[in-house]
Amino acid sequence: MKSHLAAALACSTALASPAWAAEAAFEASQIVVTGEKAQGGVATKTDTPAIEVPQPVTVITADTFEAQGAVSISDTLNYVAGVQANPYGPDSRVDGGFIRGINALQFRDGMRDIYSFYASVRADPYNFSQVQVVRGPASVLFGAGSIGGLVNLVSKTPEFETSGEFSLRYGSHDRKEALADITGGLTSDIAARVVARVRASGSQTDHVSDDRVMLAPSITWSPTDATNLTLLALYQEDDGGSTSQFLPLVGTILPNPNGQLANDLFIGKPGWDRYDGRLLQGTALLDHRFSEALKLNLKARYIDSDLTYLTHYPNSYSNPTNPYLDQDQRIIGSYASGSLARMEIFSTDTNVQFDFRTGGAIEHTLLAGVDYSWNRVRKQGGLALEPIDIYDIDYSALSDFNGTIPMPGDPGFLRASAEDVSQKQLGFYLQDQIRFWDRVSVVLGVRRDEARSDSFGAEVYDTGATSFRAGVIAEVLPGISPFFSYTESFEPIGGSDVYDDPFVPKSGRQYEAGIKFHPNDSVMVTATAYHIKETNRPVAVAVPDPENPDITLTGQLQVGSLTSKGVEFEANALLPGDLQLIANYSYNEAEIDDTGRQLDNVPQHNASIWATKVVPLATDTSLRLGGGVRYVGSQRSFGFAFPEGIRTPSYTLVDALAEVNWQNWSVGLNATNLLGKDYYSACLARGDCFVGAERNVFGTVSYRF
Repeated sequence: MKSHLAAALACSTALASPAWAAEAAFEASQIVVTGEKAQGGVATKTDTPAIEVPQPVTVITADTFEAQGAVSISDTLNYVAGVQANPYGPDSRVDGGFIRGINALQFRDGMRDIYSFYASVRADPYNFSQVQVVRGPASVLFGAGSIGGLVNLVSKTPEFETSGEFSLRYGSHDRKEALADITGGLTSDIAARVVARVRASGSQTDHVSDDRVMLAPSITWSPTDATNLTLLALYQEDDGGSTSQFLPLVGTILPNPNGQLANDLFIGKPGWDRYDGRLLQGTALLDHRFSEALKLNLKARYIDSDLTYLTHYPNSYSNPTNPYLDQDQRIIGSYASGSLARMEIFSTDTNVQFDFRTGGAIEHTLLAGVDYSWNRVRKQGGLALEPIDIYDIDYSALSDFNGTIPMPGDPGFLRASAEDVSQKQLGFYLQDQIRFWDRVSVVLGVRRDEARSDSFGAEVYDTGATSFRAGVIAEVLPGISPFFSYTESFEPIGGSDVYDDPFVPKSGRQYEAGIKFHPNDSVMVTATAYHIKETNRPVAVAVPDPENPDITLTGQLQVGSLTSKGVEFEANALLPGDLQLIANYSYNEAEIDDTGRQLDNVPQHNASIWATKVVPLATDTSLRLGGGVRYVGSQRSFGFAFPEGIRTPSYTLVDALAEVNWQNWSVGLNATNLLGKDYYSACLARGDCFVGAERNVFGTVSYRF
């Protein structure tokens, strides 16, 4: 892998950058603002302006998240209301974020593409033109999912107008990158695009690399003005490791007589620890308009992923308050965990959109569709345990397990594991968007799903659920649109309760009310309040046997519930003087009912502000300056060792951008955590802490045509 990276870097010329020419930067700023108004499709699966959708929708364009210095999908969410990005710090294995206090699901082009942890590599943000965030339940259109919301990645697709960009990048942790994005028409009805990244880099954790080769060719065939067929392919190979080292509480946020453990400390064996994956994807997107009133949309995707995950982490869990094996508090058990994973996914979504009127002032957009998904995840794993001096690790003394997962007979071997899980889901959905007098919009939807899961051929669950949605938004005064909505979600779960009855799906419902203020195409402000309730959560119980009251049964019953409620404020504006402004604030109370405690590691307060300004320097030269501040409130985690919770302090980070654009050339400098603040993203009562993102600075030289 490394030889491929070196060769590709040596053969590459300058590739793509977040810094564009002054005119392009100005246009991109406009897109950021008007995009919120124009792109409501992710919430409705139709071409509906967001100001007609009774739900908050955030669209982050590539120009924006690149200017903000995003190097992962999680980073693209740094300046989104209601979202806590990177809740467990920068994680080279997976992307993550809490939406309204709950883990979000990831979709790509409207179809879910992540079904298991540690079975695939992270998506590359350079491959997407937009990242879209829908807050709140969305099962009516997308099936089983998180009650908090979802993140949808929009792939770059071919354009008939020839354009392209190339750039070279160098930065912190010896990051060396080459990127390219080239598109154009091949014939009058065929266009193509190639997006590529080659990276050789270290990371903020010692001995953990972050190397990548990504190639995403695509082609669009438009035989008529009414028909478009786009085929997208993706090959991605990552050669890296885990930046999450699960450092013990005692020695990080809690004192240890030997001092605080270094943030860049590597717990493992260099050369053995790795997170290496290969990902292949093929996607087809077809839309055909039979008439002005009738349109067909069809999507299908196949994903094949292989992953080798070998890692070490300290045993902080048996005794979180003192996990050390010696009086000097230096020696700790170190788990060696290995997993070989294979994941396959097939998804398809077909719908028909029919536009009609039931009166001179009443317009309908009726959407009827069916989607199907199948996935299978197979894993083989092994676990071993060896002691280490965490303050002076002898890496050479650690076992290498013959370069693979720990096996019986290896030093410290504990156990082997295996997984073979498949899931199927078939859904039918119907939605009607009704527009009255070009001022009031009503959205009504219903969906029926059937879902099944098997493990090694044995049934885990076979269940169904019906979901509903309803909402209304009205422009009561020019530029002022209050809205109200009700949405539902469901999530199938395996297992049975204390009476051996199979679990029914967890269900969620949300009430939301807010207002969208849009006085012109340059300003969009959204304020909203929501109340989410999830029910049918399994909880541990001890109950009398109904056939013999003298016997107590122990197990689980679906009597638990979760409530997440709060307010959010989001503003996007392009102000006079080419000043682009993005500001957000959110307050969230999320707790398991009857506990009176906030969910583990979910802050109540999040706030951010980001601004950029283009300053002309000469006829064909400009300077773009940008900066942002992100605040994440304090949070707590509860467990048997910390019944009152352990607190992770709040933190505030500063990001910055400076770029000079001259004709087709640009030179940019990005910095995240500019002030180099040391902090922990999360410390868990179970025993471990996660290091926050260190300062990351990189410079980019680009050519665009």
